[in-house]
Amino acid sequence: MASFSKIRKAVFPVAGLGTRFLPATKSVPKEMLTIVDRPVIQVAVDEAKAAGIEHFIFVTGRNKGVIEDHFDKQFELEETLRARGKFDALEKLRKDLPAAGQTSFTRQQEPLGLGHAVWCARELVGGEPFALVLPDMLMQADPGCLSQMITAYEKHGGNVVAVEEVPKEDVSSYGVVGCANKTGDTFEITQMVEKPAIEDAPSNLIISGRYILQPEIFDEIAKQNPGAGGEIQITDAMISLMNVQQFFGCQFSGTTYDCGSKIGFLAANVAYGLKSEELGEEFRLVLNEILNKK
Repeated sequence: MASFSKIRKAVFPVAGLGTRFLPATKSVPKEMLTIVDRPVIQVAVDEAKAAGIEHFIFVTGRNKGVIEDHFDKQFELEETLRARGKFDALEKLRKDLPAAGQTSFTRQQEPLGLGHAVWCARELVGGEPFALVLPDMLMQADPGCLSQMITAYEKHGGNVVAVEEVPKEDVSSYGVVGCANKTGDTFEITQMVEKPAIEDAPSNLIISGRYILQPEIFDEIAKQNPGAGGEIQITDAMISLMNVQQFFGCQFSGTTYDCGSKIGFLAANVAYGLKSEELGEEFRLVLNEILNKK
């Protein structure tokens, strides 16, 4: 079996304004809204950590300092918990705290699109392949979506994109891939089409919010001209990179919740709440009571 460079770093674009969640996001970043008792960004980092990621790179924007604070040591809080004998809560905080040097933060000064946000991390990523994790998209899966993708990467190398099926009539809302040489849940991507007409879609497999990309993607991003809204799209750069490198699709096993939408965010809270060892059983009873009320 061929040996490929280990995926050690993950990039998390967290510069978005979260306008769909106003007024909640007026002073709180959308990535810090909670799924049960964990911020959205923490759930995404948990997935990356479980996949073996060692370095977490956050591309932030203005008013996102609380994200950096979240992944830092809170001396006053820890001392208060210790003084009050709340050692279980203290241990939870310590368990989530990244080790010194495991987090890096860089700034996207203008909202110029996902491609530009990724490009802002180029110096921190360096010349090695990396994972790109969109925190708005939470994948409830066991093993995690990124773990499944890294397994596929270790077999094939190249670039790997998480994909999932949607009804054919919905393909025009997504980036869609064409596929060949399908083996199990992994296949070679032959084309990518952004929001195609139903009759032009090469499949009903859409691009989800997880990627493993080779460092040459940064050169391709730099070549892209801004598109709609003056934004630089990562999909355009990937299409260019397909001319010289292989891309593979990983049809992961799990469920995606789009926490960039209110319905997806509410659904994620229900799904993760029901799966909670601490709260799941009681939460199910309360939900049934609510649903059965007339």
